[in-house]
Amino acid sequence: MRVTVNEAQNSGRSIFNLTLGLILIGTVGVAVLKSGLDPIAIVFWRSTIATVFLLVWCFATGILPDRSITKRNLLVGLIAGASLVLSWAAFFAGIILTTITTATIIMHIQPFFILLLGALLWKETVTRDQLLWLTAAFVGVVLASGLSLSAGAIDHRWMTGVAITFGGAMLYAVTAVAGKALKDQRGEITTLCQTVVGVVIFAPFVNFHQAIALPGWGWLAVIGVVQTGIAWVLIYSALPRVSTPLIAVLSFVNPLTAITTDWLFFGRVLGLAQGAGLVLILVSTLGVKLGWRLPFVRRLNSV
Repeated sequence: MRVTVNEAQNSGRSIFNLTLGLILIGTVGVAVLKSGLDPIAIVFWRSTIATVFLLVWCFATGILPDRSITKRNLLVGLIAGASLVLSWAAFFAGIILTTITTATIIMHIQPFFILLLGALLWKETVTRDQLLWLTAAFVGVVLASGLSLSAGAIDHRWMTGVAITFGGAMLYAVTAVAGKALKDQRGEITTLCQTVVGVVIFAPFVNFHQAIALPGWGWLAVIGVVQTGIAWVLIYSALPRVSTPLIAVLSFVNPLTAITTDWLFFGRVLGLAQGAGLVLILVSTLGVKLGWRLPFVRRLNSV
């Protein structure tokens, strides 16, 4: 099959857009810590600023008004949006209580929760290979969590952050599963619905009397416009034109960016155990997404 020059150019541009979008999202941890705000305030202002940006973008590009929006899609979008913004809050809390690196690695366990939800809700078959990848990934989470008993005591603040982030990964999986029912809807519209939900959910809990310094507003603008609005526009424009295996591989641009920024801005170096945990999670995730089969499992199946 011959590939035209235009198709090759579009593919290259899509890969670049997807990579850039994932890099932008991967830098969110720095903005969260630099803003100096609590997770609830950050999610509220992220949702508010991103909503304004996406409304302007959708009207300017003709995505809105969209007559394909249905009551069913709005209901599913409500569920997906609520779980997404709650996962944001959990992730940001995890960053504050642990590190950018730790929280980001743990959040990337979410593909396995998607696998388990599919088995639970739609009775999808979970193979032996997938179970083994799942086991390896959870071992990776234990290593990546930074839990160490060698000092004779557990850092409860740290472990609280790990637990909250773990819960955030579960919530993100709910968003992904619900999002499967929104394939006929533009990604920008879905994201807009989610950010609106974020505004509604967190508005009652935000302290509007809290003084936010000018640099704090600057970081909030970066989170809302760059790391949410622009990042998701880039990603959604690219996804239909990038192959599934390549998407699976490029998805790790996000955690690698987060680890790099954690080192550059805060001098935090990935430890040996965390590095091993990261590798286990990355390899296991690729194993599930790309359907890798383990040789010894094939031998067991043939017995």
